[in-house]
This record gives sequence, C-alpha cells and structure tokens, in this order.
Amino acid sequence: MNSKIQKIELNDGHSIPVLGFGTYATEEHLKKKSMESTKIAIDVGFCHIDCSHLYQNEEEIGQAILSKIEDGTVKREDIFYTSKLWSTSHRPELVRPSLENSLRKLNLDYVDLYLIHFPASLKAMEKCKDAGLAKSIGVSNFNRRQLEMILNKPGLKYKPVCNQVECHLYLNQSKLLAYCKMNDIVLVAYGALGTQRYKYCINEDTPVLLDDPVLCAMAKKYKRTPALIALRYQLDRGIVALAKSFNEERIRENMQVFDFQLASDDMKILDGLDRNLRYFPANMFKAHPNFPFFDEY
Repeated sequence: MNSKIQKIELNDGHSIPVLGFGTYATEEHLKKKSMESTKIAIDVGFCHIDCSHLYQNEEEIGQAILSKIEDGTVKREDIFYTSKLWSTSHRPELVRPSLENSLRKLNLDYVDLYLIHFPASLKAMEKCKDAGLAKSIGVSNFNRRQLEMILNKPGLKYKPVCNQVECHLYLNQSKLLAYCKMNDIVLVAYGALGTQRYKYCINEDTPVLLDDPVLCAMAKKYKRTPALIALRYQLDRGIVALAKSFNEERIRENMQVFDFQLASDDMKILDGLDRNLRYFPANMFKAHPNFPFFDEY
C-alpha cells in the first residue's frame, strides 16, 4: 500500500487513514461509475473508503474492493472501510441486521468503522463492535450537545472514535474540532472541497468554494490546485478529510496532498475564510426530534 498515507490513532486503539475516498453518488447511472472510480482510487493509493447504506451502492463498492484484493493490489487488512447506519434503522433491534445486510452486499466479514448517520442512540452499535462486525464505532452530524449526551450516558461502554461532519474552508468547525480533540474524538470532514452542488442541497447563489480568490492565490503560491490546498488545510488541523471524484486525473492528483505542508501564517489566512456556510443543511430531516443538528457547535 501507499506508504505516504498517514494515520491518526483512534481512542479504541485502531487507526484511521487521514485521507479517505468518498463514494456518494446521487444518480443511478453514477453508481456503476462509483465502482470504477473506487478501483482507480485503490490503484493510486487510497486505502480509506467511505460509504453508507444511504448511498445504495455498497454492492458496487464491495465489488471494487474485492477485485483489488483478488488481483493482489491490496489485502483486506490494508483497506479501512466505513459504513453508516441510516435513520430508518435506529431502533436497537434493527441495528445489527442493518450492518449485516451491508456486509452481505459488500461481501465483507466486517467494517472498520460503523457510524450513526444522524443523531441517535449508540447502545446497539456497541453490540456490533462486541460481535466483531465493526472494529470501531462513531457518529456523524452530531453537534456538541448531542456528543455530550452520549459521553455522559451512564453505562457507556465505548465512546465514539470519530464524528463525521460537513467541514471545509467556509465552515471550518473550529469550536467543534476543539471539543472533539478535548474528548479524544477524531473529526472527519465530508464536503472538504465544498460540494458538487447537489440541487437538493443548495441554491444557485451559493459561492463555489474552489473559486475563492484567496484560496486560488494560495494555490498559485504553492503551485498546487485549490482542491489540494483545501485538503491539506484539513490534514494540517488534525482532521481526516474525505475527497470524492469520478475523474481519474483528480483522484490521482488528490494523493499529492502528502507532498507538501502549509505554513502557519497561510493556515491563519485560510482560517479567515470561515463564513459558517453550510452546503448541506439537511432540511429533509426537519421532522427528526434532534433537528436542527447544527444549531450548536
């Protein structure tokens, strides 16, 4: 495997690669494309693959991983695979069957990390870890208040190893990051490059992150692309960043994030781009008892 890939140790003793490959595909015709792009990602050195029951492409991603195992590119233990429990399966008796269903689709014996996709109970997730179906368990889209509810829960057996949230230069999550670090929880950034501008998430007036003039000037200074600067910014903050692309050239290019670092003065300049802008407000979950998920850091 690619020796350049750095890892962060999790609070349960396992470790997570700091750069992950996102596999979300909104349209049916892209699901097969996600299989090919995952194969390319593994070929160029990605070993952290992020997926979910919600994405409805775990079968294709599993086929991609298995093909790369079969051709000798990687071993199963080289791959760090993340899946997520969707909101319709939060009742305790549905959690393990949901994970087992994902494993069947993937044709894998276990996942390396299993996340609650949106705020809910962690109890049944602990049983999946005990059963060896998930090496680590974590959460996604939790704010500080919701993390505190879990961390202060009597009888908590395993605290979440990570919290996967929207995080990019326009939403740098500095307060939530500090809280997570204080509690030995790794922050994982989705949308680290802004967004691919899904119509149901944003309006047309939303600024394009990778066109930001300050970011583009920084890219010119370092002789890198704006995307690489945006990814390196997260890694230099101790954040695990997910990068998604169906373009082979960009997938290869993203691996260059390990070839440079940003100066501290430049990090401060990039910190100044934060504008608390969410590309993914999750308005489709307005009926959820924990909505809005993001009103507190």
